[in-house]
Amino acid sequence: MTNQQILFNVENLRVSYRSRKSSSESNWAVDGVSFTLQPGERLGLVGESGCGKSTLGRAAMRLLPPETRIEGRVTFLGESVFDLDAAQLRRFRGEAVALIFQDPMTRLDPLMTIGDHCIETLKAHKPELSQRQAKDKAIETLEAVKIPASRWAQYPHEFSGGMRQRVAIALALLLSPKLIVADEPTTSLDVTVSAQILQELTRLCRERDMALLLISHDLAMVGEYCSRMAVMYGGKIVETGSTEAIVKHPQHEYTRSLLEAALHIQAVDESSGAGEQGSVVGAGFTEKLSTQTDNVNKPAPFGEQRSNTNYQLPITNYQSPILHVKDLKQHYTLESGFIEQLLSRENRTIKAVDGINLELYPGEILGLVGESGCGKSTLSRTILQLIRPTAGKVEFLGQDLTALSRQSMQQQRRQIQMVFQDPHACLNPRMTVGQSIADPLFIHKLANPTEAKQQVLQMLERVGLMPVEEYYNRYPSDLSGGQQQRVAIARALITRPKLVICDEPVSMLDASVQTQVLELMLELKRDFDLTYLFITHDLWVARFFCSRIAVMNSGQIVEIGATQEVFSHPKHPYTQTLLGAAPLLARSRS
Repeated sequence: MTNQQILFNVENLRVSYRSRKSSSESNWAVDGVSFTLQPGERLGLVGESGCGKSTLGRAAMRLLPPETRIEGRVTFLGESVFDLDAAQLRRFRGEAVALIFQDPMTRLDPLMTIGDHCIETLKAHKPELSQRQAKDKAIETLEAVKIPASRWAQYPHEFSGGMRQRVAIALALLLSPKLIVADEPTTSLDVTVSAQILQELTRLCRERDMALLLISHDLAMVGEYCSRMAVMYGGKIVETGSTEAIVKHPQHEYTRSLLEAALHIQAVDESSGAGEQGSVVGAGFTEKLSTQTDNVNKPAPFGEQRSNTNYQLPITNYQSPILHVKDLKQHYTLESGFIEQLLSRENRTIKAVDGINLELYPGEILGLVGESGCGKSTLSRTILQLIRPTAGKVEFLGQDLTALSRQSMQQQRRQIQMVFQDPHACLNPRMTVGQSIADPLFIHKLANPTEAKQQVLQMLERVGLMPVEEYYNRYPSDLSGGQQQRVAIARALITRPKLVICDEPVSMLDASVQTQVLELMLELKRDFDLTYLFITHDLWVARFFCSRIAVMNSGQIVEIGATQEVFSHPKHPYTQTLLGAAPLLARSRS
């Protein structure tokens, strides 16, 4: 095979960030990595957070800080990437190789409309295009990722997280690059949109001989869409080969542990038959829970099933719901000019939440699933009264939250806390871990500084961040993604709430860390008598964790029921579509 046939070649790449340690010590984030990509080939790079996946992708694009130490060689069509001058590098990024980041806001300017982003990208690389040609091309690409032309003049903050990622992917596709480096591109997307986008990317790879380097912690997704896989651990590639061979016959111990963690979350009840999803929990997880229960004959609380065959949803009709949502609506009207209002026949109202009725019982884990943009996060923010509803009521412990004043609602928020998708975004980078967790205690005047520190140290120990004194004085930037999420959970629980709303709390974590955080949340649920509203687009995480499932589509709940029933016998066509689109690693190994 000649060099001319190789599209992208990485040879013995080593990357080290500036360290506080002595300069004689080298701490390689990427250590001696080599691989090649052919035109049209799809390579999945998998591994846990912190293994060096993203660093490798950024190094290959020359996006790391200037003081970063880089050794080795990266070539594109035989030309050294590290030798490109500024003008060549500008053409290289976008026209030759496009990078899709995990967080779309690293690509989007909050002061520019979506249309402006597209026009700017096209005109920067193809100035010969007219305004009309550029807009037509942009609208065509946006519609390919399910962004309608009616949202052309909107700003990034007016889109859901998943829709912002679709915009970022469209910007990467605008210039038809020969290689796309996608760094966790669908982490914030639901299964249907993920499937649509990855199907579109793989179609483009085939039709245009475009290569794809897919960096992900989602083994099931890589198994479904990539022909080759490379497993990364501690800065090195420890195993590489065809995806089928690695999934079915992993050779390295670390690869086997990754597969076991992924299969643990996707555990299927074998007794339910091929192709039919059973109950929630794998054997190792149920064994752990049963050993932590004093009375093994006592019925398991909501979400803490100990058997794949005998779990039944506890009867709740004798209890009063802790949360009762009645005919809740949250409608938005798109802004437009007077002339546009006269000429347009389109409905300018977005019904983000459209007549939701929902009951949540004490001790329950209710999973709210649906695609991005369906209204899940809007519903959670409306329940918390962060945004006031257009119509309807939200009753918490029998009290109508929509009728409360701002001051009264703030007092109620002590009882209702939230865990967000991105822990780094909700933790103040200038505050230590101890200060961040203690902050709600001071806001609600629940403790003096001495009492607050003692409570924070106890909570750090409870969420598994030890030694506690060391973590107390650390900053969020010093922690891994999983550790940051543990801090966010500790911050949410420090006021001893009754209800915790979890908005995609593990979607940015790899499979092994997901399992740890979910098990921690179940332990904390039992110890602190918590009720969870668990919002997710990951169906397998919902099945693993939740006792009931509510499926949301276009602002409405289209199906609700016990987890096993919804997964085994979905009734609504949309639920069936969601289940059919979700990649299942177990299928790849059969």
